[in-house]
Amino acid sequence: MLQIEIEAVWRFRREGSPRTAIVMLGVLNEIRKTGKITSAASDAHLSYRHVWNLIEQWSEFFGTPLVETQRGKGTKLTAFGERLVWAGERMQARLGPQLENLAQELASEIKPFLEQRPSVIRVHASHGFAVAKLREFLDREPSIGVDLRYVSNQHSLVSLAQGACDLSGLHVPRGELRAQGLKACREWLDPREDRVIGFVTRDMGLMVARGNPLGIKSLHDLTGSKVRFVNRDHDSGTRLLFDQLLARHDIDEAKINGAQQIEFTHAAVAAYVASGMADACFGVEAAARQFGLDFIRILTEDYFFVCKRAFLETEPMRRILAIVRSADFQLAVGSLPGYTPSETGAVSTVKAFLEKMDAAS
Repeated sequence: MLQIEIEAVWRFRREGSPRTAIVMLGVLNEIRKTGKITSAASDAHLSYRHVWNLIEQWSEFFGTPLVETQRGKGTKLTAFGERLVWAGERMQARLGPQLENLAQELASEIKPFLEQRPSVIRVHASHGFAVAKLREFLDREPSIGVDLRYVSNQHSLVSLAQGACDLSGLHVPRGELRAQGLKACREWLDPREDRVIGFVTRDMGLMVARGNPLGIKSLHDLTGSKVRFVNRDHDSGTRLLFDQLLARHDIDEAKINGAQQIEFTHAAVAAYVASGMADACFGVEAAARQFGLDFIRILTEDYFFVCKRAFLETEPMRRILAIVRSADFQLAVGSLPGYTPSETGAVSTVKAFLEKMDAAS
């Protein structure tokens, strides 16, 4: 199946001048991580000389250096270079899922005009690292196309009920909030026609700067005067979960500095903290580790998929079940920080699913 990638390009232009500079932030980020221009050149598939010339051009355009080199100590970014890279990290984390959705919409539009027409599975699920990993495995299947749209927890169930998708993501917290989480999804689950498929568990909690300089240990600590918070968007399941936790622990959101500052993915809020623009956020452990942050676990969620009973009998769904049940996939998911395969690929009725969830509440 044809795959489409849409990427953001950072093009800078001075007002009143036709001159522009296209900055490859990936090159600067690799220098930040490795301290080596040779590594950045290799990663970008460019020569050392070419990369060095680009860096000099960018520095000349901005009128300030982006890197500094010290004999025997390698190369590091200047404060300006660091600021550029972290701005890019935040933008990529924020726009990545939206660009993937747009690319998928374009692929769906032109697919009828192409000769190759593999079976396409429409997946609506909240953004997460295990879902992205499943996408990687499905992309290796030449006979199966994937139309993956990132939507909120409840919206994915609505899509399934309305026939807008074939596979819907569903995540439910363990512990004190489980009953509340189940209540929100019961009305959209069809006991006769829907089937629930086990997938993974994931740890949720607070992400803070490395070393936890403000000594944040709990949700109550977010109300401290020195703590700057960045929140998820109101439509996300993670934001709903966070709001429920605040209510359960009698914490006034108005006392959290930055609670109205929002980003749209786990990676985006993590990048916001990693860049120094906030001190804490709430999300999955995998995002914290991706950006070198410390993580304070608050709870664990069970993540499932839901589909119609008839769809289970289709060849594309059989392939999905074979993939998620495979040792390779479960090993890949298990390598994601805070993620654990949990009855992955096991199919149950809605009645059995709800009974099991209720018993564990």
